[in-house]
Amino acid sequence: MLLVIVPATTIAQDRYYSTDTTTVPRIDIGEVVINASKNQSRLRDLPASVTLLPAEGIRQNEIRSLVDVTSSVPNFYMPDYGSKLTAPVYIRGIGSRIDAPSVGLYVDHVPYFEKASFNFDFFDISGIEVLRGPQGTLYGRNTMAGIVNILTLSPANYQGTKINLSAGSYGTYNLNGGHYAKASDKLAWSLTGNYQHNNGFYSNRFTGDKVDELDSYGFRNKVIWQPATHWTIENILSYENSAQGGYPYAVLNSATNRPNPIDYNQYSSYGRSLLSDALLVKLSKSRWELRLTTSYQLLDDNQQIDQDFTSDSLYFVAQKQFQQMVSHEAVARSKGDGRYQWLTGLYGLMQFLDKDVDVDDYARKTLSLKSYNNRVGGIALFHQSTLNHFLIRNLSLTAGIRVDYEKSSLDYHYRLRKGGAATTTVTDTLYPSLSYTEVLPKIALNYVAGQSNFYAVVAKGYKTGGFNSTFERPEDLTFKPEKSWNYEIGVKTSFLNRMLYADVALFYIDWKDQQIYQTVPSGRGSMLKNAGLSESKGIELSLKSASWHGFEGTVSYGYTEATFIKNVLNATTDYSGNYIPYVPRHTLALQLNKSIAIRNSKLLDEIKVNALYRETGIVYWNEANSHAQPAYGTTDLKLSLKKGDVRVEFWGRNVFDIDYESFYFEALGRKYVQPGKPARLGVNISIDF
Repeated sequence: MLLVIVPATTIAQDRYYSTDTTTVPRIDIGEVVINASKNQSRLRDLPASVTLLPAEGIRQNEIRSLVDVTSSVPNFYMPDYGSKLTAPVYIRGIGSRIDAPSVGLYVDHVPYFEKASFNFDFFDISGIEVLRGPQGTLYGRNTMAGIVNILTLSPANYQGTKINLSAGSYGTYNLNGGHYAKASDKLAWSLTGNYQHNNGFYSNRFTGDKVDELDSYGFRNKVIWQPATHWTIENILSYENSAQGGYPYAVLNSATNRPNPIDYNQYSSYGRSLLSDALLVKLSKSRWELRLTTSYQLLDDNQQIDQDFTSDSLYFVAQKQFQQMVSHEAVARSKGDGRYQWLTGLYGLMQFLDKDVDVDDYARKTLSLKSYNNRVGGIALFHQSTLNHFLIRNLSLTAGIRVDYEKSSLDYHYRLRKGGAATTTVTDTLYPSLSYTEVLPKIALNYVAGQSNFYAVVAKGYKTGGFNSTFERPEDLTFKPEKSWNYEIGVKTSFLNRMLYADVALFYIDWKDQQIYQTVPSGRGSMLKNAGLSESKGIELSLKSASWHGFEGTVSYGYTEATFIKNVLNATTDYSGNYIPYVPRHTLALQLNKSIAIRNSKLLDEIKVNALYRETGIVYWNEANSHAQPAYGTTDLKLSLKKGDVRVEFWGRNVFDIDYESFYFEALGRKYVQPGKPARLGVNISIDF
């Protein structure tokens, strides 16, 4: 349970260190407000495992996408493989490789429903909040592992012009800039843009070209209007377009247990357009607040993939998705520090997904064309109450409940062409729509004793069921919801005269009907199946020091033991007792910063050195636990030179060029591996006007 705190960095109007250099700086839990809590809870009052990554920490650690958060947040793992489409997130052993995520993501109050939208380019990010453990009471569906809340820079808090230039190894270039202004006391606005290019890290021996080149661009526009004293209206519009080569997968050599060179004959790629828009209306009174949020997201993507990944022409798959998602939420909450605090909300969503999957089987000279039209609608009512000084002074009781209803329907069409002629057409009319009603309770205690907070929480997690987009047997068309119970105790405390901050949590999760990724019987595609019973247990620990003679240090550690209690595949295959795949046994981050103030210099005001070591524990890649990536660690370094409004930074990623597997899978009787990214070097130039 990590709290990353950087001097002079704010999230919710709070400074963590004294600006008086004659005093010893101290760390305090303070009045930091967690936006992801919905009731604007202060960190010390929130009975949950929370990680805050402020803007300065994001810049220092070169966090350019959610993938880069891996290991910096305890028990947070987002493997970097394939393309932006394949971007699963795992927290405490819970995640999903395909289809809907198990971790919720909100960006400026806009919910990102599909994991295909999770991997986007970061620019002008003011903070990242990660709440671990089920967040279903306030957020509902598909947040059984936790919630990630990303906030971007607001023109209400910053006015000026920012320009950032970056260049690095492998033809990496990045340019972003933005202008933030107040037109009047009632109107603020900003417009920012971003462009990123990369030549690619991996070469294809067959073509001689790079496999994974990338071009992406995007913009963000914010308008904040306060027409009256108690009213605020905000619109946030963002767009990203990315085009990338993808899937640098190589056949694993069984004799050497090393990957052969990447060697396949058909170009593979992934292109995506992502549009999000949110309208926020807030009415704020002295004792209560009403917030209305309406959001819209559009995702339009195209995946082209040589599915056999060999120099032979065996299979080629083209998948196109067009998704539209609309949600509306009304939340009323109390304000102030009274003994009783409350929050009530109503939520609704509509999701429309049209997907086409075309599979070219060259050996059989057939082309199968599958079309899916999936419609999802849902509504939820939720409430949470907090009673302070419950039974005894400084003890608070929080209880919440949510009732979720969701209905999903699928129209499925199948055509098979052989030799260029359509031989048959099948329309699925056998499977009725799916509907789910779920009650998600939570109860928590939080006790404040001086500079320490002790908490305990029990909460239910829930991930919806649904339809597999690839299936070959009727029984594989659908998969059931998975449900969990999370039990957690923790402490947040400052000690050694508030020079050190410690954050510790112990958790145990038991869940049933876990949705497990499997290949379809033919090996040409993937689907979700339900396991029987699973469990995850572990610990999260962080230590953060105050600045001492310019030095700051952070230790973040998470341990997860996630196993199948019961997972019987068939009469001859039993995975019960095995470790759950794609889940690292532990995550570790060690960070040391040194700041040097330069006085009376015409060249420099400040020099800052940053070293970050991140380690990922052993990861099993399949249910049989027959192949694994042993624990490995990478080191990042950065040197920052600052003068006035100009900053120049020299950075290195994986500077010791550690070799590791970022992904492994089995299909078509072969084993495939993607190697991790090699060492990279680069330079940034930032100017703030």
